[in-house]
Amino acid sequence: MPQNEHHDHDPEFLGEFGSALRATGEGFPVDSRPELVSGGLARGRRRLLRRRLAVTGGALALAAIGVGGVYAGSVVTPAKQADKASVASAPQTGVTPTPGTGGAATSDAGTLKPGEAKIPLSEIADVLKANAPAGQWRFDGLEGTGQGVGGYFDDGQGEAAVSAFLSRAGREPDAGLDMVTCPEKAYVPYDDCDEGRLGDGSRWMVFQGYEYPDKRVETKNWRAVLLTKDGFLVDVSEYNAPAAKDAEISRENPPFSAEQLKTIVTAEAWRPLLKQIPPLPTAPAAGPGKAGAPGKVRQAPPQITGNGVTNTLRGLMPKGLTVVDKGGEGEFGFVVVDDGKGKSLVQINVQYGMGDVADQLFGSGDVTTLPDGRKVKLTQQPGEKGGAGVVWWTADTMTKDGFRVVVGAFNTGAQHEAATRAEPALTMERLKAIALDPKWAKLPAK
Repeated sequence: MPQNEHHDHDPEFLGEFGSALRATGEGFPVDSRPELVSGGLARGRRRLLRRRLAVTGGALALAAIGVGGVYAGSVVTPAKQADKASVASAPQTGVTPTPGTGGAATSDAGTLKPGEAKIPLSEIADVLKANAPAGQWRFDGLEGTGQGVGGYFDDGQGEAAVSAFLSRAGREPDAGLDMVTCPEKAYVPYDDCDEGRLGDGSRWMVFQGYEYPDKRVETKNWRAVLLTKDGFLVDVSEYNAPAAKDAEISRENPPFSAEQLKTIVTAEAWRPLLKQIPPLPTAPAAGPGKAGAPGKVRQAPPQITGNGVTNTLRGLMPKGLTVVDKGGEGEFGFVVVDDGKGKSLVQINVQYGMGDVADQLFGSGDVTTLPDGRKVKLTQQPGEKGGAGVVWWTADTMTKDGFRVVVGAFNTGAQHEAATRAEPALTMERLKAIALDPKWAKLPAK
């Protein structure tokens, strides 16, 4: 997955995909078809890639587009709930400003996009400083306007990068929930994570993890996110180094404790600044039909909700495998199994309406077509999260009307950790059988 890839501060991205970015600091490219993932597993944008608790990632950790997600660093990975992310979850509600950018969210008056705010960067910095412990602050360029600042803090124990970003969560009723939900450890490594509610109904999360999920560099990323009851996000990140990447570690831990981070993001002083962020633009109206025909709105495909996917996956595990962990929601689910020879992560996506990308998904590789028209693609490849010796086996299937079931298994209980066994606990034939099981088409969807 690409490292630390930044995206323009498009309000749609900030609002809806922000929840999928987060904590570990691995970035992922979001193109026009996020439901396509290298290797086949994808969670799809439809559930907002939610969980990306970005805290590090997001939800399904499926390749580039985790499904779960949380936090700011940049990777996506799954969380325990509704996107609560995509696994893989990632980080940042768009892009967390970093020191030296002068406020990554800054926009000139002539290029300000709908939904962006022109908050004086100096005011964002003032609130950050006023609610943090005593120490020396240094910022680069606070003359402009925008929605976030990045600076350096030093309490005498080493300089550390700190950033704050303000945004709207999005238009969906559950927008932003992935930002304040702790991720699944099967996808995102962390030392501690806590979440809760304030008296007014606002929700918060404090995540203490790492910039890199495989810990190839011991850069720590601690992050706190507040989701207000009226749909605003306050996102503050800190590191134990002067920069998230490519900087020598300057201290054992980031400067602010979990409680201090919570105090910063829940400060009342953010409220007047949040009110300066305009509403997100409404969705564009449907264009005219062909030959002057009335415009037609393309209906969204059905979506599976609840825990049916996870429960069904668990029920399809063969005898001899003990389920030691499970999670997911909606169209994504996972289990970690152990047959006494080591843990193995198994994950699945069940998606309607994927026919328009069938050619991309099944245009090459080991693809067969069954008598009923279903396509089956089997893939064996190295893992993509950095764990030593990890392999990833997948069985990707799709019906003629675009109903897709893709199942993957790893030879480790967590993608970012080293292999615990030579091969996944499920054979390719077993993965194929699970993906083709008729139970998936019987799950309630709406």
